[in-house]
Amino acid sequence: QVQLVESGGGLVQTGGSLRLSCAASGRTFDLYVVAWFRQAPGKERDFIASVWSGRTAYADSVKGRFTISRDNAKDTVYLQMNSLEPEDTAVYYCAGRTYPWPQQGAGPLGVSLYDYWGQGTQVTVSS
Repeated sequence: QVQLVESGGGLVQTGGSLRLSCAASGRTFDLYVVAWFRQAPGKERDFIASVWSGRTAYADSVKGRFTISRDNAKDTVYLQMNSLEPEDTAVYYCAGRTYPWPQQGAGPLGVSLYDYWGQGTQVTVSS
């Protein structure tokens, strides 16, 4: 079992920055991939970024603005979000996959490819 807890959300103005944290506990050594997704009201949960085997992947909508990183010593994954826009307003979720994923190619993008989820943290960007 793995537990994921997000933190760091809040209210920020357009152009501002936030850093989200995803703290993992339990069988963290089973985590092959950790990712961030987000879900705006009335919309589907969308892939944002992932980290695995020393690699990272990003959605086009956040590339160049968001950075995902993993600190194995702290069992924590971070999402640094810069140049925030009102369109970034959503609940942000941390997701973990405990099954292997190939190092080559794109990381897992679909919600169904992850087996553990956090409770989410709200990010609101005011215009």
